[in-house]
Amino acid sequence: MAADLTAVIPVVKRSVVGVGTFERTRSPSTVFFGTGFVVGDGLSVITNAHVVPEKLDEAHMEQLGIVIGDGDMVRFRPAQLVARDTEHDLAHLRLSGPPLPALKLGDSDGVLEGQGLAYTGYPLGMVLGLHAATHRATLAAVTPIVMPSLNSRKLDPRQVVQLQRSSFDIFQLDGTAYPGNSGSPVYDPASGEVWGVINAVFVKGLKESAISNPSGITYAVPVKYVKNLMQQK
Repeated sequence: MAADLTAVIPVVKRSVVGVGTFERTRSPSTVFFGTGFVVGDGLSVITNAHVVPEKLDEAHMEQLGIVIGDGDMVRFRPAQLVARDTEHDLAHLRLSGPPLPALKLGDSDGVLEGQGLAYTGYPLGMVLGLHAATHRATLAAVTPIVMPSLNSRKLDPRQVVQLQRSSFDIFQLDGTAYPGNSGSPVYDPASGEVWGVINAVFVKGLKESAISNPSGITYAVPVKYVKNLMQQK
């Protein structure tokens, strides 16, 4: 029997934020590129590394930060990038000011294939606005990030580089995610405990073109890599 999400969703949504930038002279001044979620002491935000811009427009005083819905209004809070894990495509942002409600990080090594999961985020980012959507999914497989071809000559250069650099297991979910979902928390639908982080880049670049042509398959980075990232300063 599937867990009832109605009690968990409002709790999770309080900790889910947009990740983007603010530039006063731009229209719109606030934009967001993906999803993040609050952890730890309420001042740490986790997202995908590819969601965080490589460079800000300092000439126009562009600021990195998070975007929060405040009724019909959108509120921007500045943040600093304190750690980036490009190998697992994760980033850790730090806020100043009052803390936000935080989600608890679970034990991703204990998650089993066939378990029911949920993820909450902003599927198409700015297109649909700051209205978090929740989807159910099943952990379909725990699979290496790169699946070697039966014939090595079929491997493209990008896959070869990735194989040489690293290989680690990720979660394959039977759900559809879109670019704005990058950085969304994947969690236990009964408790809200986070087990992974939705990632779109791995899908598009190394698995399949599920970003432009969603196929009902999504990948997530196990949360144990988030815990490692949180130890970096």
